[in-house]
Amino acid sequence: MARIKQSFAWWAVARHFESPEALIQTAARIGYVGVEMCPQEVWQRVIDAGMKVVTIGGHQSLTDGLNRLENHDRIEREIHDNLALAQQWGIPVLIVFSGNRNGLDDAQGKENTAKGLQRVARAAEDAGVTLALELLNSRVDHPDYQCDHTTWGVEVCQMVNSPRVKLLYDIYHMQIMEGDIIRTIRAHIDWIGHFHTAGNPGRNELDENQELYYPAIMRAIAATDYDGYVGQEFAPKGDPIAALQQAFDACNV
Repeated sequence: MARIKQSFAWWAVARHFESPEALIQTAARIGYVGVEMCPQEVWQRVIDAGMKVVTIGGHQSLTDGLNRLENHDRIEREIHDNLALAQQWGIPVLIVFSGNRNGLDDAQGKENTAKGLQRVARAAEDAGVTLALELLNSRVDHPDYQCDHTTWGVEVCQMVNSPRVKLLYDIYHMQIMEGDIIRTIRAHIDWIGHFHTAGNPGRNELDENQELYYPAIMRAIAATDYDGYVGQEFAPKGDPIAALQQAFDACNV
């Protein structure tokens, strides 16, 4: 049995399939065990196919997030509502966001983000759901996003000090910002609650036309105590079924 549990991001591939059922059946046949960020109306169909809904958004929005104190009341309400959904449907991870800097210095943004997460950490612990603060690149895809380096995100998690507040380590995004992927994963695996993939440059297939070698990265993850999911979050340029199969095979260690 494969050590890595693989899921895929609905938003990235669903438009390439004629129906939700076609995508769900294809992914299950390939061997995926989870689906991420899919619409609620397909959750039961995912479960009926033997897969799990792995992630949903914890709050709105990516750019207007936890690093602003004035957002905390709203975000706390939204996270509580989504924790209830996650508990009901067995969803293990809610994705949360720092938001953009908008002139806020990194030290203050870090403190504010930690304060926001401290408000909901106990509820996440009680629900058995992980809040995963997503690391995104601010150079290409998400200009001005604040949680754009692993050390910043780790320090936020350390300040919160909860077993249910971790990072979503997006390999594609962190290759753009930092590189040194395997060493970083090994050093900070205790603070990582979820992974995303994509080929770089381009955020496309995990093939020979991009610079990341995913089999080695997956072996490094498999050698740790990590027991969560690795989510494929790439936009296929070619045949989406072939792309899902190729990505699955590259990460099937």
